[in-house]
Amino acid sequence: MFPLVVAFVVRLLLVALFLPFSALDKVLEFDAAVGQAQESFSSRTLAKGTIVIGLCVEVFMSLGVLTGVADRLAAFVLAGYCIVTALLWKPFWKPGDFWAKASRARGLFWDFWKNCALAAGFLLITFGTGAASVDRFFEQPLSSTHPYAALPYTPPSTLSSTPPSTPVTKLSPTSPPP
Repeated sequence: MFPLVVAFVVRLLLVALFLPFSALDKVLEFDAAVGQAQESFSSRTLAKGTIVIGLCVEVFMSLGVLTGVADRLAAFVLAGYCIVTALLWKPFWKPGDFWAKASRARGLFWDFWKNCALAAGFLLITFGTGAASVDRFFEQPLSSTHPYAALPYTPPSTLSSTPPSTPVTKLSPTSPPP
């Protein structure tokens, strides 16, 4: 049971920024979100569309990561979303005040790299930790990592710290060590 809880909590921590927080903020403060989107898109209609698409990505892809349903593709989309939002709304190179004391650019710089780090976390779900798993994703992008698959049960009496091929020598208190 503990491994299942850990798997769920790790995934929950990855998506918690989006679901519920960012998604709920987009719903409750839609006009403010559209205003922020207009920093990158001058058209209000395009800004509204961007917010609606972002809301859908945040809700449905987060649910995919949490439930394990097409979680690799969902994590891949969320990784791309993190990079796109970093490029559009965290452009630390634009203010031109990076080295100033009250620098807006420096704050954007850290936010930009946090978005990139979060994207990397999603890519670990997408590709795994080994190079061999990258091809598997592109061969079957809708596959799942099966994060909550049942672990095989091993009764406590069969657990041993001694590998089965190693002979076990039982010593009595009076026998010399082997």
